[in-house]
Amino acid sequence: SNIDGLTGLGNRRYFEQRLKEEWSRATRKQWPISILFIDIDYFKRYNDHYGHLQGDDCLRRVAEAMHRAVKRDIDVAARYGGEEFIIMLPETDMNGAEKVARELQQAIRKMHIEHPGSNVEPFITLSIGIASHIPSFPEKAEELLHKADIALYQAKERGRNRIGKSANVGMQE
Repeated sequence: SNIDGLTGLGNRRYFEQRLKEEWSRATRKQWPISILFIDIDYFKRYNDHYGHLQGDDCLRRVAEAMHRAVKRDIDVAARYGGEEFIIMLPETDMNGAEKVARELQQAIRKMHIEHPGSNVEPFITLSIGIASHIPSFPEKAEELLHKADIALYQAKERGRNRIGKSANVGMQE
């Protein structure tokens, strides 16, 4: 199956398959491809406070917001693992990816899901790392994922509920 049973989003395997396809297409067409790595801030504390059933409900609600955030058929929203999600935006540059990330954060904010264990806000927030690149051979898609992961880590280090962006200066640094 390509669907995550809890959230209804694509699962990691589906995401990785689609990333390979879109990476190849972006390389051929010389179009940008963007990745958003998304983490629910202090989710372990949320689970500890409310329990896993309510934690699962929270994951489903975040997934619904992600599903609404991706507007095109070529976009992919997936559960990457635990409370980590990922969005792939083919044919989208950094500005477009940042717009989607801000819309997603705003949608989560409007849901106002209480989170007394958060050090950021008294409700659920998201940290998001963005990487965007126009690939060329022999670069690998995993490098873009790595850049998005680093950008997520930087967003969390700066206080969470933030968007971190990868420097778009090429894949090799």
